[in-house]
Amino acid sequence: MSETRGLQPKHQRLALVVLAVVVLIAAALIATWALRSQASYFYVPSEMVEERPGADRAVRLGGMVETGSMVTRPDGVTVDFVVGDGKARVPVRYSGILPDLFVEGSGVVAEGRLQTDGTFVADNLLAKHDENYVPRELEEMTAAQKKLVVEETTGT
Repeated sequence: MSETRGLQPKHQRLALVVLAVVVLIAAALIATWALRSQASYFYVPSEMVEERPGADRAVRLGGMVETGSMVTRPDGVTVDFVVGDGKARVPVRYSGILPDLFVEGSGVVAEGRLQTDGTFVADNLLAKHDENYVPRELEEMTAAQKKLVVEETTGT
């Protein structure tokens, strides 16, 4: 009688395949959990009014800064304004340095949280510009000078 020790090669391969599948499933679950905690959902004002996100949920609010709605508080750092989409309006409060492109009547994406009183408190503002945007440095240049700068920058 011969005594066999250990697993046969066929069983070793099966054990390795099962182990690999378990490791892949664990990695996928960990990645999903990490992404879920980092995900930031995007709302426009009408969606935010209809489907209020939880007060503790980090979200993004995108829309147009309504003309005449921007008010700077006495501290000089906090700004209140209204973001609208033509259907609904959401009041926003932001404390910090405003982006250069942030003006009334322009597009904005605000990252933050909706408070229970309906005010969106933004931690970060991303100002959007249209296709006619020209950087401040290029505003005073002639067309030939602009072309030269673009060629130098892109290397063409």
